Amino acid sequence: MNAHLNLANLAEEIGPGFAERSAELESADAFVFDNYEALRERRVFSALVPKEFGGAEVSHREMAAFLRRLAHFCPSTALALSMHQHLVAAARKNHRDGKPGKALLEKVGAGELVLVSTGANDWLESNGKAERVEGGYRVSAVKPFASGSPRGDIAVTSCAYDCPEDGPSVIHFPLPLKSEGVTLMDDWRTLGMRATGSQTIKFDNVFVPEAAVALKRARGPFHGAFAVIVTVAMPLIMSVYTGVAEAAAAIARDKARERQSDPVAPLLIGEMENLLTTAQLAVESMVALCDDFAFTPSEALASDVLVRKTICARHVIAAAEKALEASGGTGFFRKQGLERLLRDAHACQFHPLPEKRQQMFTGRLVMGLPPVA
Repeated sequence: MNAHLNLANLAEEIGPGFAERSAELESADAFVFDNYEALRERRVFSALVPKEFGGAEVSHREMAAFLRRLAHFCPSTALALSMHQHLVAAARKNHRDGKPGKALLEKVGAGELVLVSTGANDWLESNGKAERVEGGYRVSAVKPFASGSPRGDIAVTSCAYDCPEDGPSVIHFPLPLKSEGVTLMDDWRTLGMRATGSQTIKFDNVFVPEAAVALKRARGPFHGAFAVIVTVAMPLIMSVYTGVAEAAAAIARDKARERQSDPVAPLLIGEMENLLTTAQLAVESMVALCDDFAFTPSEALASDVLVRKTICARHVIAAAEKALEASGGTGFFRKQGLERLLRDAHACQFHPLPEKRQQMFTGRLVMGLPPVA
């Protein structure tokens, strides 16, 4: 147990080594195995777990700041880690509020287990097919965007289930990745965030015990569980992308200073600073809304967080693009690192909810309608 984990110092300790490997891993579509081992040795995966369950019980705010700083060194490591941490954060909030979460926290705290999320692409509908069998369910599904899965221990996932009594439903459950019938598809070949290992996971007639099902809900309507997930997850995930934009801006500043005689450079840098500051303000507001797990979940709060996610995502991408423009022609060379950061930044638009879906969600809520049709 590491009860005195200083994440701010740790980022500066391990970050340079991550940075040295980052470009090579990205160019080879290779997962950040060594970085994950360094994080595991320092018990970062259990950092959010309460001390009573073997973790360091760092605050949500501390974790967001750590992920943001880590993204300066290796965006892929930071993003994959954020996917694990948002699952731990949701379990911690649920346990704090008297809901199921303790079992998952105990497992992570005891074994420094790595959790893998498959929920973002599923959202409210989920996919796949679950069939009721003696003692549980048989589940078959294909789940993309499983960040960290090459080194993952447990998938925290869901599956559509046509319940005879309640109609179209979704069951949520953790599933060990070593379970019979689980296949990692090794298909993560992408524009950016190439070292996150966010490959597709295939479940083929996998047995899920009844006791493992943490939630069964109606398929389609917004459920209160997502008010928790959105509020704890988006600040962590978007902290990573804000760190990406900050790293891009730092390169652009250095390049612009080399062109003191360029009359346009100050304007471009000024535009970049405004865009970056907007992204920073949005993510800091999201962190504040989470209030270190003291928030009361609601549809309105989820909407507030998602609005800020859209603002942050739009300005992260714009700031990174402006950084490339402000750096001049040298920024176009891969060795500068800007083009990689720009590609990584574009991934932020695909996390839930994408801009138009967020605007529909928020607009419906403001009009007094259910947030999802």
